[in-house]
Amino acid sequence: MKVLVVGGGGREHAICWKLAQSPRVTELYCAPGNGGIAQVATCVPVKATDVDGMVAWARENAMDFVMVAPDDPLALGMVDALEAAGIPAFGPRANAAIIEASKAFSKELMKKYHIPTAQYETFTDLDKALSYIQAQGAPIVVKADGLALGKGVVVASTVEEAETAVREMMEDKKFGESGSTVVIEECMVGPEVTVLAFCDGEHLVPMLSSQDHKRAYDGNQGPNTGGMGAFCPSPKYTPEIADRCMRDIFLPTVAALKAEGRPFKGVIYFGLMLTKDGPRVVEYNARFGDPETQPILSMLDTDLMDIFQACVDGTLDKIDIKWKPGAACCLVLASGGYPVSSKSGYPISGLAEAEALGVTVFHAGTKAEDGKVLTAGGRVLGVTATAPSLEEAIGKAYAAAKPISFQDMHFRTDIGKV
Repeated sequence: MKVLVVGGGGREHAICWKLAQSPRVTELYCAPGNGGIAQVATCVPVKATDVDGMVAWARENAMDFVMVAPDDPLALGMVDALEAAGIPAFGPRANAAIIEASKAFSKELMKKYHIPTAQYETFTDLDKALSYIQAQGAPIVVKADGLALGKGVVVASTVEEAETAVREMMEDKKFGESGSTVVIEECMVGPEVTVLAFCDGEHLVPMLSSQDHKRAYDGNQGPNTGGMGAFCPSPKYTPEIADRCMRDIFLPTVAALKAEGRPFKGVIYFGLMLTKDGPRVVEYNARFGDPETQPILSMLDTDLMDIFQACVDGTLDKIDIKWKPGAACCLVLASGGYPVSSKSGYPISGLAEAEALGVTVFHAGTKAEDGKVLTAGGRVLGVTATAPSLEEAIGKAYAAAKPISFQDMHFRTDIGKV
């Protein structure tokens, strides 16, 4: 099969790396790809959000299957457009991807179908939003309704912080039109766990649970990022909690989307808070998470192409998805200044030395130029290790990060330990 993966980050590198292991995949392409993806797939210079360009390229080059990984093209209807062109595609159609593209929609869905989540209100009027914050007090959570590169959520510890967040979103247009509507909700307390799940519109198969670290600095300090590291499985996600999530959250979500005429095919990301009253949904995403995908796919023991095909064909219940024993950890190496601002174009050294230690280094923000690998983004690399225990996987990832170097590189020293 000739397969195209849409996207160009660490998540897409992990997906391409796993698909390259499938005997069914004879030719692998990635658009736009990056410096690391180029080692396992042919990179194509088409922007991930260029729906018409991507469909035209896939058609002209006779792709048998397209995997759409990022949130933006899913929300823009890239899967719909590929299907209309007769090309099988993995990922939800736009009317199902709305569970991520609109937080207001997903909260209303959960309310209607009694899926446990935080109490909330939705606002399009700035003064009303500010009045609500005054009445509720802090801590409180402010979310931009639309897509904001994983940065449109502020957990405000004071009323002033919440008011600033609302003003930046609604008045200053920090996230463009994504912040024209805001969702303000109660601040839930408890460990946060992510469960990604394959879905074929009717059936759902959860992957290994995971935890990621969103704050930029040690001790969960600093601004929110796209994720500074992740590990799987989560020790906090017990079999009892897993059963409860399947019964009260996962299956009801799939059934709700189907009942609304929005059958979901692809990967649903369940962001969960394990509160004292049981698991509740923090957020949905309509795709693989980043960096959770890197450790999770490192543990997958089943052909990923077979799973993608089953999701598209509606036969997910016929496939036995297996996982390797042990645990995995992904440590993100970021550019100086990330997530606020960062400079690119610096040479990266030590990649071969790191991989010689038995890890996989997934490239997130890199480019290949004149035989060198250069930085090309905020999150640059994801050093990913597997081992019999979580503690060993964490130690292995940190040991493998030591030989790697680029200007102003920074990373957290407490991934998997807080």
